[in-house]
Amino acid sequence: MPRVSFEHIVKKFGALTVLDDLDLTVESGDFLVLLGPSGCGKTTLLNLLAGLADVTSGRIMIGTRDVTDLDPKDRRLAMVFQSYALYPTKTVRGNLRFGLSASKLPREEIDKRIAWAADMLQIGPLMDRRPAQLSGGQRQRVAIGRALVKHADVLLFDEPLSNLDAKLRTEMRMEIKKLHEELGPTVVYVTHDQIEAMTMATRIAIMNGGKIEQFGTPDDVYERPANLFVAGFIGSPSMNLLPATAEDGGRARLADGSLIDLTAYAFDAAPSPGAALVAGLRPEHFTLAAPAEAACRLDLPVRHIERTGSDALLSLAFADRRITVRVTPTDAAHLRTGDRVAVAFPKDRLNLFDARSGRRI
Repeated sequence: MPRVSFEHIVKKFGALTVLDDLDLTVESGDFLVLLGPSGCGKTTLLNLLAGLADVTSGRIMIGTRDVTDLDPKDRRLAMVFQSYALYPTKTVRGNLRFGLSASKLPREEIDKRIAWAADMLQIGPLMDRRPAQLSGGQRQRVAIGRALVKHADVLLFDEPLSNLDAKLRTEMRMEIKKLHEELGPTVVYVTHDQIEAMTMATRIAIMNGGKIEQFGTPDDVYERPANLFVAGFIGSPSMNLLPATAEDGGRARLADGSLIDLTAYAFDAAPSPGAALVAGLRPEHFTLAAPAEAACRLDLPVRHIERTGSDALLSLAFADRRITVRVTPTDAAHLRTGDRVAVAFPKDRLNLFDARSGRRI
């Protein structure tokens, strides 16, 4: 499967710049997820790749082919839309066949591809039904099948699971990931759902304001966010971001006067005393016990307890804000609003950012 390259991509709608000098490479066989909030430019970038919108400047390469100015039909792509885009008057078989109607393939080859896709997606018993007779998950399988039968170089997905309920989304995530593992296509997938991104991607490009804030594996962007935007965007609940001030002796002081031990932190560039920092602490990394290698220890009142079944979230009052801490249901069972709880944070899980630039330090 070919690699996909975006080179110095600019996209403008009138005076509005939606994508600004964007560079990105999707390696052969990668499952890339474009992740970001609404309006960040991820769907626009996918549409440029698909040929559904024109590039203002820059170049798009698929393998060694410059496809920037090619018609969609000549790009050897297949796309799965959010709205399924099935033909309501055609059966499942007719919808799968329609994508091959202009391919000039022998009828035997078309029938072979349709049977292969139906078997892989387990929609064989549905072949004579029309879309109105299918559930949401079944319709999405048909839409994916219509893309697969083309044997395209690259598969594009535009928020394909957003119209499904939670259970079906989980099932379809597994189905799409399984397809990628078995077939190995190059995939570009757009979503605003970070769970989809973290569970399916081999690489994630986190976008904001028409730019890529960070590009890396799911573990990279979660464990080592490049800046405050990524730190606050990735994770549910999101990372606790606490203002701090660097001090002598490898320490930083939080707003309530508590100290953070920075002696084990791997700085890219160590801050000067007095520098304004932001400490990033993920809720699940706190412990109620006090490990010997704690970066900081806090004793705070409980303001709210949210039980989710598999775990519980404590909202703790800290200076003029709140800290979210994830604990087990057993630990939460002994706590009530107003109780004070001692929590500790390990040194090897700490994230630090420059307060002015927002960049990781």
